[in-house]
Amino acid sequence: MSALEGWLAERSAARAESGTQRELVARDPDPDVVDLAGNDYLGLSRHPDVTAAAADATLRWGAGAGSSRLVSGTLRLHESLEQRLGELLGHEVALVTSTGYHANLAAVTALADEGTLVVSDAHVHASLVDGCRLARGAVVVVPHRDVAAVDDALRTRSQPRAMVLTESVFSVLGDAAPLIDLARTCRRHDATLLVDEAHALGVAGRAGLGLVADLGIVGPGVVVTVTLSKALGSQGGAVLASRAVVDHLVNTARPFIFDTGLAPPATAAAQAALDVLLAEPERVGRVRRRAGQLAVACEVAATAGAIVPVPMPSAAAAVAAQRQLREQGLLVGCFRPPSVPDRVSRLRLTANATLTEAAVAHATQALQRTLASTDLETSRSR
Repeated sequence: MSALEGWLAERSAARAESGTQRELVARDPDPDVVDLAGNDYLGLSRHPDVTAAAADATLRWGAGAGSSRLVSGTLRLHESLEQRLGELLGHEVALVTSTGYHANLAAVTALADEGTLVVSDAHVHASLVDGCRLARGAVVVVPHRDVAAVDDALRTRSQPRAMVLTESVFSVLGDAAPLIDLARTCRRHDATLLVDEAHALGVAGRAGLGLVADLGIVGPGVVVTVTLSKALGSQGGAVLASRAVVDHLVNTARPFIFDTGLAPPATAAAQAALDVLLAEPERVGRVRRRAGQLAVACEVAATAGAIVPVPMPSAAAAVAAQRQLREQGLLVGCFRPPSVPDRVSRLRLTANATLTEAAVAHATQALQRTLASTDLETSRSR
C-alpha cells in the first residue's frame, strides 16, 4: 500500500468512526420519496416554461457556451439574464457565473487584496469561507449575527478598505442576518457589505426578490451574490453590484476569467424561472407556509426562509434519523461536522412550493415518529 493509499484508508476509518462518512446516492427522475432535502424551493426545475426555455436554448445555442466569457463564451443569453437580474433586484449591473460557488469566490478574491480587512460571520457558506482562504487580505471571523463585533473589527482596523461577509438567510440555521444594522455599520466605517442571497432569492422579501432589495439597502458599497440553482431551479450564479465593481471582476476575478461561461440551457432556464416567479407569486407564499408547517411538526422555531433545521444529539444520531425517515418515504438533509460551523449535527428540511397537503401530513407523521425515538433533549438545549 502506498503512502497515499494508507493515509486515505486512515482518514476513511476516522470518518466512519465519527459518523461523518459520506457517499453519493444516485436518484431517478421520479423519486419514490417526499423530497425535503433538495433546494428546488419553488418547484421550478420542472415547470413547463422553464424546461421549454432550456430545450429551445439547447437547440439554438448548443449544449455549452464553448469557452470562457472573455474569449467567445459571452452569449446574448447571458447579457439578457444579467440585465433582467439587475433590474429586478435593483442593482446597476449583474455578472453571471457558472455556479453560485464561483460567484462568491469571484467577488471575495477580486475585492479583498492586501489592503482589505475581511470580516466574516462565523456561519457563512463554504464558498465564502473558501473565498476568505484565497483572498490576500486579513480575515476576522466574528460570532454569528454579532453587529457589535463587526463594528469593533471595522473601527480598529489598520487597512484602508474593509469588506463584511454575510448571508441574508443562513444556509444552516435558516435565520436572517441583521442587514439594516450591518449596512449602517458598513456605511459608518466605509466598508463594503457583501450579502449572499442564495437562500433568500425566491423565498424572502416582497415577491421573493430577496432581503437586500426588500429592506432598501441596495446601493454603493453593497454587493450581492445569488445562485440560480435553488429557487430558480436552474444552475449558475451571479454577482450584482455597481458597474465599477463588475468591471473589476471581469478583469481580475480568476474564478470568472478562467471558467467556461454558463451553459445556454441553464441561462435560458433561469430567466424563464424569473418570469414565472413574477407571474406566480403564490409560490412564494406557499413555500413559506410549508416551511412553517414543517417547523411545527418538528417543534422548532420558524425560520426566515425555506430551511427548517432540527438539531440532533450527535452525528451518528442524525445519520440514523435520516435513514429511518428514508425508510418511511421521506428524504431529508443531514448536516454534521465539518459542514456545520457550530459543530452541532442537524437534520435539515427544505420546504418547497409543490408539496401537497397529503405530502405534508405524511412528512409530519414520519418526522414525529422518528424524532420521538431520538433523544433530542441535549441538542435542543444547545
